[in-house]
Amino acid sequence: MSTVLSTTPRAPRPARPGRPARGADRHRVPASSALSARQLLAAVPDALRGLDPRRLWGAPVLLVVEVGAAFTTVLAALDPSAFAWAVTAWLWATVLFATLAEAVAEGRGKAQAASLRATQRQTTARRVVGDLASVRGGEPVTTEVPSSALRVGDVVVVVAGETIPSDGDVVEGVASVDESAITGESAPVIRESGGDRSAVTGGTVVLSDRIVVRITAQPGQTFVDRMIALVEGSARQKTPNEVALNVLLTTLTIVFLLAVVTLQPFAVYSGATQDLVVLVALLVCLIPTTIGALLSAIGIAGMDRLVRRNVLAMSGRAVEAAGDVDVLLLDKTGTITLGNRQAADLLPAPGVPAEALADAAQLSSMADETPEGRSVLVLVKERFGLRERPEGELVGAELVPFTARTRMSGVDLASPPRRVRKGAAAAVTHWVRSTGGHAGPDVAATVDAIAASGGTPLVVAEQVGEAPARVLGVVHLKDVVKEGMRERFDALRAMGIRTVMVTGDNPLTARAIAAEAGVDGVLAEATPEDKLALIRREQEGGRLVAMAGDGANDAPALAQADVGVAMNTGTTAAKEAGNMVDLDSNPTKLIEIVEIGKQLLITRGALTTFSVANDVAKYFAILPAMFVVAFPQLEVLNVMRLSSPQSAILSAVVFNALVIVALLPLSLRGVRYTPASASALLRRNLLVYGVGGLVTPFLGIKLIDLLVSLIPGIA
Repeated sequence: MSTVLSTTPRAPRPARPGRPARGADRHRVPASSALSARQLLAAVPDALRGLDPRRLWGAPVLLVVEVGAAFTTVLAALDPSAFAWAVTAWLWATVLFATLAEAVAEGRGKAQAASLRATQRQTTARRVVGDLASVRGGEPVTTEVPSSALRVGDVVVVVAGETIPSDGDVVEGVASVDESAITGESAPVIRESGGDRSAVTGGTVVLSDRIVVRITAQPGQTFVDRMIALVEGSARQKTPNEVALNVLLTTLTIVFLLAVVTLQPFAVYSGATQDLVVLVALLVCLIPTTIGALLSAIGIAGMDRLVRRNVLAMSGRAVEAAGDVDVLLLDKTGTITLGNRQAADLLPAPGVPAEALADAAQLSSMADETPEGRSVLVLVKERFGLRERPEGELVGAELVPFTARTRMSGVDLASPPRRVRKGAAAAVTHWVRSTGGHAGPDVAATVDAIAASGGTPLVVAEQVGEAPARVLGVVHLKDVVKEGMRERFDALRAMGIRTVMVTGDNPLTARAIAAEAGVDGVLAEATPEDKLALIRREQEGGRLVAMAGDGANDAPALAQADVGVAMNTGTTAAKEAGNMVDLDSNPTKLIEIVEIGKQLLITRGALTTFSVANDVAKYFAILPAMFVVAFPQLEVLNVMRLSSPQSAILSAVVFNALVIVALLPLSLRGVRYTPASASALLRRNLLVYGVGGLVTPFLGIKLIDLLVSLIPGIA
């Protein structure tokens, strides 16, 4: 049965003690390293190859610029002049800068692909002869084959020190595996048959024990092969938003092309016939060349930012969808909470000093190696200053370790005789009664209250000598919400994203954790069918849903979600169902993925706004220059006081080319994203990039004009 409760937001999987969260900052690249001279030089050959008209066919804006550059080249050759050749050179520069932008973005992916290819090597696999039953019956008969000869369904044996030959699922055994070549994480991981940690990746190394793997990928179609294709861009397709924006840019280009073509007849009629070089310059300056040049680089850089955080997006569509997500589904354990219950409070029984309870809780936890037991030691140390026991107290003492059968831990002291126990309420209460003691109604009420709040009560009791044992109090364990989660959920709420905590806990426990974490909703006692049904309900309401998962039972929901993030440690089914894979297997990354998606959309919108706005200054530069001789009254529109008609036109063309280079680092790095409402983001976009797009060209064109006017033959 599932229960949906209404409350408030949620959190990620915690770092292990003593080490940073996986993928936290390890893959972040500082903004200053977004673009370097080495990257530019390395991208030049690809940029030159990008001038091939066949490659520009998918970018109509740039194709028009290249055709215009070729046309002015012919005109300049037929009627040479400094002005014609200068315009021609900068038109070619405009196309080259555009192809350079895409080449730089793709070059970063190719560098990552090269490092991934280094992990691929031909290995020898020990393929099992016969069926899986022969493996389970003892040492199987194997034959050595090259890894390239393996096919889906083959079963191989891999022992310590050997490389896993291809992607697969562990069907027998458990082993420690080094996946650093793929994930960058140096700590080995455990892979075992059954459960949600059975998937292994080709190229990783078994460090201990022996596992039997069933191959799940054909040669050339492994996880690493797909990673390489994705990061180097060969598998990248234009996203729906890119296609829509390309259609808009193409439409604007056609409109301006028709306007410029029809301008000449009017110019002839008015006695102001225009040079064809000038008309081409006008066309290139009016069409949205800036965003047309940077559009592809923005999309590639968005996927690159995910890769640098160890997340693989199977398509650009998934990255865009992340930016439009309305609902986040997040697991409770390990994502919102630390996953291990922690001691949060000590509640003494009536008449028992808190110090006495703390002393007994420490003694009884010394043999408890569970995370809960260690958390009790931390609590009494921090709250009561209890550290080492007095010298000689534990001489002759017998430690009683915690076991799942007894559900208790403790210690038996020799002098004076004293027995201390801590454990589950029922187990400790039974022990107390076996000595002739009793727990009392107050302790029972405390136990019930803790359980009702979603916590776990541990009862502490002691027996001195032969006297009946007595209960000293109760330790309150609770699943601790990760630090900063409420703030993260507040930020998501400001972004217009609703968060839903998914848990198998009962509604009472779920409500308590949700209230503390601040999530917007809860799916309690969740089954795979419940998750799938919830996603479908949200989507039927017109909302985009994102979720993370790692098990085969998560696969249907991951496939249904608009953004399904599968954990790399999870099953093959989960990774096949999702459209993103987190190599760090950190469910918290889902929040970061949403932020990267929004940054991609904001960057594209901001630079589109800038591109359209900066055309206004070009109108004031070129149009008066074209007709001022025939119509001196247009001099009033020369607000920049440009030196001459020719310098005005050339300055606009030069600025139109240079602005692409100037904005390239921003398109690769992305516009800084801060959580805010859609209206606030729109206002900031218009103020910063709209107004900036209006003002910057006036300043830039004027400065360029001051330099251009010094060139003989143009001034």
